[in-house]
Parts: sequence; structure tokens; C-alpha cells
Amino acid sequence: MITVGHYLVLSAILFAMGTFGVLTRRNAIVIFMCIELMLNAVNLSFIALSSHLGNMDGQIFVFFVMAVAAAEAAVGLALMITFFRNKETIEVDDVNLLKW
Repeated sequence: MITVGHYLVLSAILFAMGTFGVLTRRNAIVIFMCIELMLNAVNLSFIALSSHLGNMDGQIFVFFVMAVAAAEAAVGLALMITFFRNKETIEVDDVNLLKW
């Protein structure tokens, strides 16, 4: 039987993988994907704990986190497209304080 502890362990593993990806990668798209992985790991723990405790607070909070993540992805992708058009690269090291 799967308990809430299993979900929390899976969430911790996913969050650790996302953190490792953010700290070690240089490609902006991969960094944004790792941030999304971290947000989804937190969402998984919210849903698991909400289900375990029998209230809807965690599920409502997940809805707002997903809305913020969608907005972050839209703005982040727009910035990456702009950087690629100007610099022809999306490597994080090549972006120098938003100077053109």
C-alpha cells in the first residue's frame, strides 16, 4: 500500500533533481524545466498532504502555484526568445546583466 510517506519521498527526490539541474546547467531552457520540476514536486507534496489530512487547502494552493508557474513559463520563454534573437544563444553565462 502506498502511504503519504512514499509521496513525500518521491517529492523530495524530484525536488533534489530539479535543484541539481538548476545549479549545474547553463542552458536557460533546461534551467526553466528544472524550476518547473521543483514546482511540481512541491505540488505533489501539497496534494499528498491535503489528501492525507482530508482538507482542500493544499489542492487550492496547488491551483494558484500552477497559475504562477504558467505565467512564469510564458514570461521566461518570451525573454529567452528575445535573448536568442539578439545574442543568438541562450546560455546563461552569455547574458550580461540584460545589456544589449
